[in-house]
Amino acid sequence: MGFLVYLFILFLLSIFISFLIVLHISRQKNSVIPINWPLLGSLPATIVNAHRLHDYATDIMACNDGTFVFKSPLTTNTNKLCTTNPSDVHHILSKNFSNYPRGHRFRKIFDILGDGFSNTDGDLWHFHRRTIMLLLKSPCFGSLLEDVIWNKVESGLLPVLEYLSMQEVEIDLQDVFERFSFDTICKLLFDHDPKSMSLDFAYIPCEKALSEMAEVMFWRYIMPRNVRKLQQLLRIGNEKKLSDAWKILDEFIYTIVAQKQDELNKLKCEFKDENFKLSTALLREYKDQGGSTGNPNKFLRDALLNLLVAGRDTTSSALSWFFYLLAKNPMVEDKIQEELHRELEKEMGEKDFRAIEFDKLIYLHGALSEALSMGRMKSIWGSDCMEFKPERWISVDGRIIRQPSYMFPAFNAGPRSCLGKNMSFTQLKIVAATIIYHYHVDLVEGHLVVPSNSIILKMKNGLKVTLTKRSEVKKDEQKDRTGWNWEPASAKIKNRTGPTILPVPGSYWFLSCLQMLEPVLEK
Repeated sequence: MGFLVYLFILFLLSIFISFLIVLHISRQKNSVIPINWPLLGSLPATIVNAHRLHDYATDIMACNDGTFVFKSPLTTNTNKLCTTNPSDVHHILSKNFSNYPRGHRFRKIFDILGDGFSNTDGDLWHFHRRTIMLLLKSPCFGSLLEDVIWNKVESGLLPVLEYLSMQEVEIDLQDVFERFSFDTICKLLFDHDPKSMSLDFAYIPCEKALSEMAEVMFWRYIMPRNVRKLQQLLRIGNEKKLSDAWKILDEFIYTIVAQKQDELNKLKCEFKDENFKLSTALLREYKDQGGSTGNPNKFLRDALLNLLVAGRDTTSSALSWFFYLLAKNPMVEDKIQEELHRELEKEMGEKDFRAIEFDKLIYLHGALSEALSMGRMKSIWGSDCMEFKPERWISVDGRIIRQPSYMFPAFNAGPRSCLGKNMSFTQLKIVAATIIYHYHVDLVEGHLVVPSNSIILKMKNGLKVTLTKRSEVKKDEQKDRTGWNWEPASAKIKNRTGPTILPVPGSYWFLSCLQMLEPVLEK
């Protein structure tokens, strides 16, 4: 018996040493293309590059005409096809949409999302799509959206930024945006303001649970299923994080839903547009729907969680990268300022931001689109793809250039294209314009900004910045008598001769926005 134990230990040790040798060879390999090892597939290369997976995937895509198959370990049988090729994206998400369903494995990986719109196919997905589209197209929804955003800007964002700028301290702008987006989406969905965007920066368990969930989902997709199952069995690692986050999110959503259902039951009058609340409308529409489980409360919870994730994480991430790129490209900041003041002057000197027609802020729209189009492949965007150029999105006659969704899938493409795209741009423009008008943002010197391993492209270490009021910046600027001619936004900024090279990963969206394509390889 002792001899058998000895042999077993020796066997495990030999496997461990062999794996270390494989990792060493993968680390020393000069070629970007990962070795397809017997039994292990591409896993060793994935582990070696775990600290830079987005950039690593981008390098591989660039060397393979935008499409590559990552081989999984033999025991998992889940090879992954990843693509940045617009024609492939168009084929999968639009032309042959019905041939590429989410599928069972996708739903198992993202099981926390339940029967929500991002995790279903067929009749359930069609019900979500139809219901949400009708609600978002309601004549009253646009007014509700703008009121919620502006109220949070005036009562939350500006007071917090004012306080922090007076303290002259470093702040994590990504944390600010996450809190702002969380409050606004909660107010829209639940008619409830958790007030995470406040001077005390209170710890809100649900808000943090959303971040934990996004990171675990990423590793669930990357790592073999056996790893996930072992962690679930032992309640350790990422699966322990997900389990804890799941409980927190359920408690948050079910508690609020119960409150709103009580309020709805007390209503005696018929639903009227002037009293439009998205929370009430959702409760009415999902009242008699049970999803795959037959449980209406569970189905409603799934729908709300999907909307919560869509409204919080994506907007905050987009704003974080936008201001990072803006701080690296002060000439773009100057042009946005010019546009803002030009539009304000059209209102006869009006200084109320609510008077601005945000649809006319063409340059700001171009800058936001450029920040979102982070699939920086030469084959798609040309030889200057690594430059931050809002002009890429503006025509010669000053109109917005609408790129096909299969080239610009930040809001997905085809039948699953994001219903909240216009809603997102409204929030992005209001927040970005408000901050740019009132403050100049400087990056903290030496702070490392890198993407985190998450299904949402967040910043691993946050976005540390300092804020300077425009009233103080203007002391070092000159105003041309004939119009707004803004000089350098800060005396600290140098080398304003051209665009800054984009230091962000190139093809992150093939992980976060496109279909997970195991079905392609299983057929």
